[in-house]
Amino acid sequence: MVSRTERKLTTRQVAALSEPGRYPDGGGLYLDVTAAGNGQDAKPRKRWLWRYRRAGGRRDMGLGPADEVTLAAARADRDKWRDVLRSGRDPIDERDRERARMARVGVTFGDVATAHIAGLTHYKNPRHRDAWTITLDMHAAALKTRPVADVSTADVLAVLTPMWQTLPSTAQLVRSRIEAILDAARALGHIEEGRANPARWRGHLDKLLPRQRGGVQHHPAMEWGDVPAFVKRLRAANFPAARALEFLILTATRTRETLGARWEEIDLDGKVWTIPADRMKAAVPHRVPLTARALDVLAQVKAARPSAWVFHGVRPREPMSDRTLSALMRRWEIDATVHGFRSSFSSWRRAETSFDRELAELALAHAVGDTTERSYQRDDALERRRALMDHWASFIEGDRGGAVIPMRAQTRP
Repeated sequence: MVSRTERKLTTRQVAALSEPGRYPDGGGLYLDVTAAGNGQDAKPRKRWLWRYRRAGGRRDMGLGPADEVTLAAARADRDKWRDVLRSGRDPIDERDRERARMARVGVTFGDVATAHIAGLTHYKNPRHRDAWTITLDMHAAALKTRPVADVSTADVLAVLTPMWQTLPSTAQLVRSRIEAILDAARALGHIEEGRANPARWRGHLDKLLPRQRGGVQHHPAMEWGDVPAFVKRLRAANFPAARALEFLILTATRTRETLGARWEEIDLDGKVWTIPADRMKAAVPHRVPLTARALDVLAQVKAARPSAWVFHGVRPREPMSDRTLSALMRRWEIDATVHGFRSSFSSWRRAETSFDRELAELALAHAVGDTTERSYQRDDALERRRALMDHWASFIEGDRGGAVIPMRAQTRP
């Protein structure tokens, strides 16, 4: 073996050296020469090697074969990776990440979007999948040819900012769909694991985009097609907040209404829950038809957590805090609010059923019609609303066969 004393190699030496060994060039750079293989024309194998220390250990980083990488190029690579080391990063790990990123360059946002939309099989009607394509073509076309691994916050803002105030609802929808596609890209390995989604709202874009002008600020809602999978996850979670949130979703009620529920309000035989006026936003008593699954949830809760409150807190004499359900959503990194499930219910009704809008509004305890019309309303349509909520529960269960009544030909309100 040759001496490892630091010295500079020359291009002529690199070409002439044939004895196996490692020849130092300085700064940890070596020409590594190995013996020739079998065969009359076999030549010694020469490659560049950079040796460095990291966290008390020694690592050898190959810089390429000497017949392809010149001495000057090898020195430039050594200097490049030495700068990486000085910055506190590991050169080999950084190179692996760089190679992985380069391998992903060929996969565009449009490629992932096409595959993701094709996989939206929970949409019964193909036109709902088509709506994704139309939305992205109209408002996010600039992203389609961009390598999905390179989509940045600046790219997302460039799409959203021009319509954020003029088309607020559309902008929110576009943002949600961009986020879903980027999440899919990361799950498929096209985006480096651990990299934050540049289209996420909470704690990111909500700090960069202004509050939208005009009208009511809508609560971020989970896409209705994603609700069954979310509820399945809730059912697998063995803690009280999951039961309360599932019950809230099944009944399409507000947080205050659900967490304030007392057993005296619930008629298990009649399968109805009567919420008193003092807990209703409209200050009018509201009857809620209870589906089979809602009754199952109540049975589980009653057996496990006896109290005057259906969903009690840490102390059985107090109701569960309204912050508990929001905390669950945050802990699971769900970019939607608890109140938003009421919007999910409304969107499902419009997209997948022919139930009247007014019936859904009654189910949500919204005021329907003007003051005069409401003064003549004596029927809260409990049994018709029971059919609507049964269909909602069947959809959440994943029962696609016959659970949702067909769309009628006429235009719905």
